[in-house]
Amino acid sequence: MKFLDGQTVGIDLGTTYSAIARMTPEGRPESLLNSDGRNITPSVVLLGEDGQIVVGPSFERASQEAPDHIIEAVKRQMGNKNFYVVYQNKKLSAEFISALIMKKLKQDAEKTIGPIANAVITVPYYFNDVRRKATQDAGRIAGLNVIDIINEPTAATLAYAWMKGELGRADLKQEAKTILVYDLGGGTFDVTVVRYTPTQFRVLATDGDVMLGGIDWTKRITDHVSEQFARKFGEDPRQDPESLRNISLECEDAKRAMSTKTQTTVNVYHHGKTLTLGLTRADFERMTGDLVQRTCDTTELVLQQAGVDPKTLAEVVLVGGSTYMPAVERMLTDICGRQPSRELRPEEAVAQGAAIHAAILEARENRDSTRIGAVVMKRLKAVSTSDVNSHALGIKITSPDDRSRKINHIMIPRNTPIPYTISQRFVTNSANQKTIHVYILQGEAKEPNACTQIGDFLVSDLPPDLPAGSPVEVSLNFDASGRITATAKELTGNRVATTEILRDSGLTEQNVDAFEVLAKDYQVE
Repeated sequence: MKFLDGQTVGIDLGTTYSAIARMTPEGRPESLLNSDGRNITPSVVLLGEDGQIVVGPSFERASQEAPDHIIEAVKRQMGNKNFYVVYQNKKLSAEFISALIMKKLKQDAEKTIGPIANAVITVPYYFNDVRRKATQDAGRIAGLNVIDIINEPTAATLAYAWMKGELGRADLKQEAKTILVYDLGGGTFDVTVVRYTPTQFRVLATDGDVMLGGIDWTKRITDHVSEQFARKFGEDPRQDPESLRNISLECEDAKRAMSTKTQTTVNVYHHGKTLTLGLTRADFERMTGDLVQRTCDTTELVLQQAGVDPKTLAEVVLVGGSTYMPAVERMLTDICGRQPSRELRPEEAVAQGAAIHAAILEARENRDSTRIGAVVMKRLKAVSTSDVNSHALGIKITSPDDRSRKINHIMIPRNTPIPYTISQRFVTNSANQKTIHVYILQGEAKEPNACTQIGDFLVSDLPPDLPAGSPVEVSLNFDASGRITATAKELTGNRVATTEILRDSGLTEQNVDAFEVLAKDYQVE
């Protein structure tokens, strides 16, 4: 980690909205406003026909462009090597599109605080190694020095402890508190149990779903009203991309309205025909009940894995804009026997927590102690955090029980405190092997195909006449940010392969360099 000259910020790169924050000289986390005077920016990118790129375009501006020029929910594609958008004869990856969003956040914030150089970027706890690297790459393409990535619930916990006046207060002799952080954003979901004192934060267990969020609730309304339209007029408006986008926006507004109202109306317009439908909160909760139940099941599982009785929780903290839905609050009240806390602003907490984490890193480096007061720096320097891995980590091996079958051998189980390193011994399969191919897997399943292969590497030039069953030592390491490195050593001839994993997903170093140059050519509004 090396800081560059310039301001340091925290960024919440969200599926539907993104935010940026900093620690003020007085030592207070502060959300930074965009050019519209808002503290959140829609994570929507419009690639205009005229070469104009707009991040978070207005409805009126978006309606002037073809639907395939409007990119939404790109966070769900992070690290997907098969996803790209063709624009001006160039294939733009999810990392590049995300970089445009962060470039917009950066340039708007710089109008207030001056040049920004360093950033901590948040990720869902359930992001695997490929998605985490993709997030770091996106930050670099945006012109940021990414000093760290931090899990969103951990960031929210830092913001919560700071808001309570507890963070870094070594003089407070209070017992450890255990809280549950329920983070339901626009496109991803995490639930995490954290135990903390003012100076030590330890994650006990976490789980989640990177394909579950508020847009799935909106889609249920969209499907419902579209089916009603098709029943009346004999044509499905979802088949037309422009109609689908307009209906989705209307349904998103209806979903938000039902957080405070018990009923609303939805207008469907398609090919000159209009249908107005009434929608009650009871209707909405009935059609989305299974989605809430999925988060309920995950919440109960995490509490069980953490070994925590929900009735003993000191607090249930809500993070993410989708937690405004009343059904979420009722479900958590039923599980935990207490009403969730709304003391944090769900849409701001993660970015502000990232800014606090960035300031903690600055304090440890004794960097520019005049930027933040000495008392605050001393408090921040006293804080330590300990996370867990959200996915088991293992390697593909030949099954001891069936040599014709490959299995996932888990070396680091899920919810292991990180950073963590482990070494285990294996043996070669056949005589005279020339190489050892190590495949790194993330996931809990026994079948390798049911896991995510995050990369592979070779131990080459093995000694001649190496007998079958020769010992091989494999070491895997999770660092504090959840990134992975691996080492393999053939012990007979002492052949070693220590490598950053060659990932078969995401961008290469050359890709990142090229996109970094390209991003400088594009102006965003």
